Amino acid sequence: MAAAALTRVAVLTSGGDAPGMNAAVRAVVRVGLARGFEIFGVRHGFSGLIDGQLEPLGVRDVGGIIDRGGTMLGTTRCSQLKTEAGQRAAVTQLRRRDVSRLVVIGGNGSQAGALALARQGLEVIGLASTIDNDLPGLDTTIGATTALDTAIEAIDRLRVTASSHERAFLVEVMGRDSGHLALVAGVAGGAEAIVLPEGDTDAEAVAAQLRAAYQRGKSHAIVVVAEGARYNADALGGYFREHQARLGFELRVTRLGHIQRGGAPGVFDRIIATELGAAAIDHLSAGRHGIVLGIAGGQVTSLDLSAVADSKKRLDMRLLELAQILTR
Repeated sequence: MAAAALTRVAVLTSGGDAPGMNAAVRAVVRVGLARGFEIFGVRHGFSGLIDGQLEPLGVRDVGGIIDRGGTMLGTTRCSQLKTEAGQRAAVTQLRRRDVSRLVVIGGNGSQAGALALARQGLEVIGLASTIDNDLPGLDTTIGATTALDTAIEAIDRLRVTASSHERAFLVEVMGRDSGHLALVAGVAGGAEAIVLPEGDTDAEAVAAQLRAAYQRGKSHAIVVVAEGARYNADALGGYFREHQARLGFELRVTRLGHIQRGGAPGVFDRIIATELGAAAIDHLSAGRHGIVLGIAGGQVTSLDLSAVADSKKRLDMRLLELAQILTR
């Protein structure tokens, strides 16, 4: 009697890269193989899936990647998957190779793509991975902690220069329309002002906060702003240049940009990525799918894809109130 064919699982990374994605891919592959699955890697995210860029992955193919930033599979943002034709093409590519299950590693936009494919009949599991840490119902996502560590290191270094020259520095962090990175980095970095998309802080309010800091005897100041805020680095920097004579001080601008995505993942991101990758295989083995896996309450947690896809969690504004008290 011929041996039964192994169940095939594909794994892809999508959207913005995040430190720890490689650790998640490694866990999916090695735990999947140990559980008797065949594992296929998809190159270049959903775009690669639509184009049929799939290849088998073995144990050695994912060797030496746990400490690497970015994603060995590559990633893109794919507008085609938002169309019915793109979704059908993706499903067709998988079914041609007898792949019935898919693991999607990415943020809320990527999980919207995962949900679309689940509605096409695939067994899909998402792994929450975004430095923005903006998926509802989860405490943290793969990559967020390492991105924060990178931001804090930059803020600490800039504070040394700010103190030496008695200047005010503005640090812009990533996060699209979410202020999580800016809020946590601002609190942990002791910023005198924090500007978020979720708030309504304007340039005059920032100037007043900095002026009050100087009046309290501080010789320097740090402002942390989220890139998606109405008064981001461009807007605030321009305002302070235009009104420097009246405000009485200048604001030096530093954009961290994509430096927050790069570099080796920290210990926490390596661990949670490994746990989530392994949990994805365990859930598929048990016939559970149509979910996103992430960390909540210190444990691996599953949420319906429909509750996470294209959604954003609310920011805990109590941290902002605490920051304002601590900087006085």
